[in-house]
Amino acid sequence: MTKPAIRAALVLIALVFATACGGSQESTPAGGAQAPELPRKAPGSVRHDVTGGQAAPSPVPSTGPHGAQEPSTFALDVDTASYGYARRALLEGRWPEPGQVRTEEFVNAFRQDYKEPDDDGFAVHLDGARLPDKGTALVRVGLQTRAQDASARRPVSLTFVVDVSGSMAEPGRLDLVRRALHTLVDQLVPGDQVSIVSFNEQARVIAEMTPVTSRAALHEAIEHLSAEGSTNVSDGLDAGYRQAAGAYRADATNRVILLSDGLANTGETSWQAILDRVSAQAGKKITLLCVGVGREYGDQLMEQLADKGDGAAVYVSTEDDVRTVFSEKLTTTLEVRARDAKAQVAFDPSAVESYELLGYEDRALTSEAFRDDAVDGGEIGPGHAVTALYRVRLRPDAGGRLATATVRWLDPDSRQPAEAVRSVEVSALSPALWEDAPVRLQVDAVAAGFAEHLRGRWSGGGDGTWSLAELTDEATHLSAQTEDPAVTELATLLRRARDLG
Repeated sequence: MTKPAIRAALVLIALVFATACGGSQESTPAGGAQAPELPRKAPGSVRHDVTGGQAAPSPVPSTGPHGAQEPSTFALDVDTASYGYARRALLEGRWPEPGQVRTEEFVNAFRQDYKEPDDDGFAVHLDGARLPDKGTALVRVGLQTRAQDASARRPVSLTFVVDVSGSMAEPGRLDLVRRALHTLVDQLVPGDQVSIVSFNEQARVIAEMTPVTSRAALHEAIEHLSAEGSTNVSDGLDAGYRQAAGAYRADATNRVILLSDGLANTGETSWQAILDRVSAQAGKKITLLCVGVGREYGDQLMEQLADKGDGAAVYVSTEDDVRTVFSEKLTTTLEVRARDAKAQVAFDPSAVESYELLGYEDRALTSEAFRDDAVDGGEIGPGHAVTALYRVRLRPDAGGRLATATVRWLDPDSRQPAEAVRSVEVSALSPALWEDAPVRLQVDAVAAGFAEHLRGRWSGGGDGTWSLAELTDEATHLSAQTEDPAVTELATLLRRARDLG
């Protein structure tokens, strides 16, 4: 990397964090005016000093600035729907809703290249770099599970819950869902089984639990899906979980897959009741994958369902997306390596004055919840990477230990807890480190900066923050360096956002 490029990367990261104290903007999901507001964890805004004092406490932990004596605790999250939907919106020439942009999902949409563990737990990685003012550093916590060969995965019992309401008739919705289902069915092997439930005003079982050896019958049922009527997500999920529970196999992965635009407008009016029922099913080891589609997308509902359902939320808008989720990453999509996974990062107060976590506002936990296995965490599949970025304010002449990161999870079968730990020293943040820092750390910083921009937390130009044009230049440089199509696409999206003004 050239010296100007190094300086550009450093300034970029510094300016990303210079804006992290701003408030996020909330908005109703596109097309989601029909549904009442879903319950969410409020991110709050709490600043702690090193003596433990605080001002204006919020009802839940904040991801805003904290004194070093308070550890950072959050549930792990591998959702990427926020980035996928923002990508579609920008490619169509429009801005995504700020409230639908989640910084951690932008970062976690990109490859990380962490080393995998030798066992079925987590490898914990810590790295970082000092920023231009020398008193501030970027710290990255990376968590990685071991990949699994597709031939070694356990059988699956899948229940597809397919939205066939009128809104799914929009070109690119139901036809894309059909392709996704066809692709997934074709990847399954003997021992797997599938049932299909469709729903509009009411749910209808169109295929009872069927062995995948009867693949032709499943493909025929998929082809007959057609769209009309209103959207009763509650009835669809209830019917889907009944199918899944009736065919439950203790030796298999039991999963409901909801494919919808998330624009519910009829049926159950208490969203908390729906979320509670989904959570109860997750407690019975039936997990949920939410697959979002559509130009207008009920992001908030789909995200909350995935969180309560011990699963994940993804968004697909192209056949390439379908191939990635349901073919190339099938085992990661379907399998669970760790349940209720949580992270806790403790910064040494002798070296760190304060810290700030980018993103994870909806996943924040109290310190006490970290080892309370009754508190829900995140479900992580094989080969998954999870990244968290921190802005750290160092004390003058800081030395010794900087931080210790711990991940805790439950075995998916026995529910026995396990932990993995790693620490990093301040010396790892020497001024010369950034030149040799992993390029993926730089990509993460650009992705985080882009998300913060789209959330409206900074606008760039004239206020000490980078403009979209400057972000675009850095992404273009990283694209050439990594030769990664995903980073090239990131540069394209930044150019689109810049042109939208």
